[in-house]
Amino acid sequence: MRIFFFLYLLVVPTLLFSQEKNASKNNLDMNTKYSSITDTVKKKKALVATIDQYQKYTLEHDTIYVDTSLTLKSSYRQNYLRKDNFGLLPFANIGQTYNTLQYSLTDYSPYPEIGFSGKHFNFLEANQIQYYSVATPLTELFFNTTINKGQNVDSFITLNTSKNLNFSIAYRGLRSEGNYINQLVSSGNLRMTTSYFTTDKRYVLNAHFTSQDISNEENGGITTPEDFESGDPDFRNRQRLQVYLTDAKSFLKGRRLFFDHAFRINPTEGNNNLYVTHQFNYENKFFEYNQPTVFSTVDGAVVERFGESYVASGINDQTRFEKLYNKAGLAYENSLLGKFNFFIDDYRSNYEYNRIIFKEDGSRIPDNLFLQINNVGGQYEYQKNKWNGRFLYTRSITNQSLSDLDAKLRYNLNDQIQFDFRYRNINKLPNNNYNLYQSSYVQYNWSNNFKNEKINLISANIYTPWLNAEVQYTVLKDHLYFADVSTDAQITARTQIINPAQYGNAINYFSAKANKEFKFGGFGLDNTFLYQKVDQSDLILNVPDFVTRNTLYYSTYFFKKALFMQTGLTFNYFTEYYGNDYNPVVGEFFVQNEKKIGNYANFDYFINFRIRQTRFYFKAEHFNAAFSGNNYYSAPNNPYRDFTIRFGLVWNFFQ
Repeated sequence: MRIFFFLYLLVVPTLLFSQEKNASKNNLDMNTKYSSITDTVKKKKALVATIDQYQKYTLEHDTIYVDTSLTLKSSYRQNYLRKDNFGLLPFANIGQTYNTLQYSLTDYSPYPEIGFSGKHFNFLEANQIQYYSVATPLTELFFNTTINKGQNVDSFITLNTSKNLNFSIAYRGLRSEGNYINQLVSSGNLRMTTSYFTTDKRYVLNAHFTSQDISNEENGGITTPEDFESGDPDFRNRQRLQVYLTDAKSFLKGRRLFFDHAFRINPTEGNNNLYVTHQFNYENKFFEYNQPTVFSTVDGAVVERFGESYVASGINDQTRFEKLYNKAGLAYENSLLGKFNFFIDDYRSNYEYNRIIFKEDGSRIPDNLFLQINNVGGQYEYQKNKWNGRFLYTRSITNQSLSDLDAKLRYNLNDQIQFDFRYRNINKLPNNNYNLYQSSYVQYNWSNNFKNEKINLISANIYTPWLNAEVQYTVLKDHLYFADVSTDAQITARTQIINPAQYGNAINYFSAKANKEFKFGGFGLDNTFLYQKVDQSDLILNVPDFVTRNTLYYSTYFFKKALFMQTGLTFNYFTEYYGNDYNPVVGEFFVQNEKKIGNYANFDYFINFRIRQTRFYFKAEHFNAAFSGNNYYSAPNNPYRDFTIRFGLVWNFFQ
């Protein structure tokens, strides 16, 4: 009822004050004439900014325009991650981790990071930050309801104090209670960016600062899946389902200062230019696992869920990580040949704990892992007519064996047809938590010296008005993963012991993904299909063979085209497979071959509408859960979310 009341308060005043006025064909809104850049009354001769004057771009200079239209693609982005999450399977509460259905979404870096990858889905890395250039100040307000008590908001403002200087600041906050015991999520992401260039573009700077924290109550999953699957009305109240952990929680926070700048040596830009480039990245991260009560109670019996502990209560495992990265280079640019950049970098990191552990067998677990790596490399960029290419190669000159070859090529046949090709060969250092981890749990302490992972990847994408398709083939060697090493006696006692492992054989992964949208009148049918195949000697890399999302929808205008509406039904499905399980102590997913998940239908009903630069989103999520079987899981012992009604909006202001 609160949602409908809030919706009423927002929509009615907007309709009442939506008076018709003539608008330029080049104004921001490409879908309706009710779309001037600002709602304020302007003089007749006042200039109106056009859509191409509101831009956002990445460090790789991929530039897009700010979009205030309402499309099916924008509704796919109305979620916690604010991106299309096809191929990711969310857990029951908003803000929890995601199981990965589409392995080709995995991003690789040759450098070692802190690890705890299950906690990083909403942690924005340096290459995910966007920079802006706007004609007038731009504000965006994002709101979404959550599960039970809480809210999900994202506020953003950017402005150019001059044509040369831009600032932006944004904050994303989430609080969601969830339906299950000990499942509260609280997170915050602060981002500040600045972009500057001199009038002659002799000096260019992009810089940002981020401060992020993600707090999750961790319940370890339900203890009795048979109660969940039984369909017993008593367990419709999910608080009645017993969980392994009632007071545990994890916490990840990090801060980063980053800037990337270049200076042209020749005073005037010409056919031949010489640049000095520099990139700086300082980042610190902190991960904590906290569990006041060590022992769990399952059906009246005491359970040591993660095995023997050094302490009887008050587990507080803390991991600290600090990274300093500098890259300096010299770039030569020729208007005919392209741009050549030669560089050297310096990577330093310290991954540490506050103690040294001596085990009973005489082995020693050190308190830190310090790394210093120097690379040399070159990058070539070419952009001419219909071709656009970027070729990068780096190799370490220190003791570590590290290299990265990344070749990208794009061909634009015309404005509507585009081909992308990529080849990548990486010799990757392991993330730090594979080689070193300390915990109050005795069997969660290790010190390893794993080999580098070797990754060969080739992909091709095609984008046309008729079909979008992408194909990828990847060969993994010395693949690192987390494995369940519990003994039979421990499994019987419901004890879960997870350790890192390295697979000596090769893993061959293939994926083919296609998207096609059909339109007939006001109706539309959007289809996305994913096929995956893994060739391996053992079940290490497990993914579903087939994943699909199909949306049937209807679009129309109301109130003399002042309101645009879309309504429809989305079907999600993936085939049954041995889905990875999640362990909160290490914040990682691990391989398991005991229980399959999948093979259940998931239907969402939605109705979205747009008034000026405001988009409203209403969704009945997984509404078929009320009458389908209770076999839906995100991971073993972690059910997928139940039927939920959610409301959200995105509101842009142009001053």
